[in-house]
This record gives sequence, C-alpha cells and structure tokens, in this order.
Amino acid sequence: MLIEARPALDPELAALVVAQLHEGGQSFAPDDRAAYFVAVVDGRAVACGAWQPLPEVGVAEIKRMYVRPAFRGRGIARQMIVTLEEEALVAGRPVIRLTAGVTSPAAIALYRSSGYERVPICEPAAFCFEKRLTASVQ
Repeated sequence: MLIEARPALDPELAALVVAQLHEGGQSFAPDDRAAYFVAVVDGRAVACGAWQPLPEVGVAEIKRMYVRPAFRGRGIARQMIVTLEEEALVAGRPVIRLTAGVTSPAAIALYRSSGYERVPICEPAAFCFEKRLTASVQ
C-alpha cells in the first residue's frame, strides 16, 4: 500500500468522496488549506483522508477519512491517521482534532485506539476527539 498526497480536485480522490457521500458522509467543498491523501492498493485508490489547519495556533483537524468497504479491516485507516498526524506535526500542528458521527462505532473505536480522547467541543449529533502529538508520532 502507498499513501500519497493528492490535489483537492484529483479524480480518484473525488471518486472516494462520492462513495463516502453515498454512505452518509458530509458534503465536500475542496479547501486549498487542506492537505489531501489517498491510499493506493494494487494501483487502485481505496481510501482517503485530509488534514487542515484550524485558526487556533498549532491545531489541525482530520477530515475526509474514508476506506472503501471491501478494504476495511486491513489497517488502512490506521495508516492514514499516522500519515495525517505526521504531516500535521511537520507543519507545526501538534494538536489534532476530529469529529465522528455517533453512528460510526468502528470509527470511534479506531480513534480511541489511536490515542484520541473525547472532548466536549462538539455538535450534538457527533463525538469530537483530540490528540496531542509528540516528535515521535505513534
């Protein structure tokens, strides 16, 4: 598997976003401030994720996490999280936040097992998580 940076308007990223929307994801508006990544397995784009800086100094947010159903359970999402964390840390963003829908128990379990703790700064129909990164991202 290879995880590579992609532009916001990349066609393979767009196909993943459309698949995510069909599964109940939120609408997508490309953001030039975000850094987008795609996981490629055997030449096929199978997962995506992004991070973007938040207005607070040193804080970033993970967005657009998605893995195609046929590729779930292989550790791809966990590897994507590590990539996003490493990239945000290099960019001077040691605090990472993310939002997960309350109907996403697998995603919530993944975030918790990756060291994210629930924080109360969230909308009612979601769970918000935060993680402080160190120089050796795990």
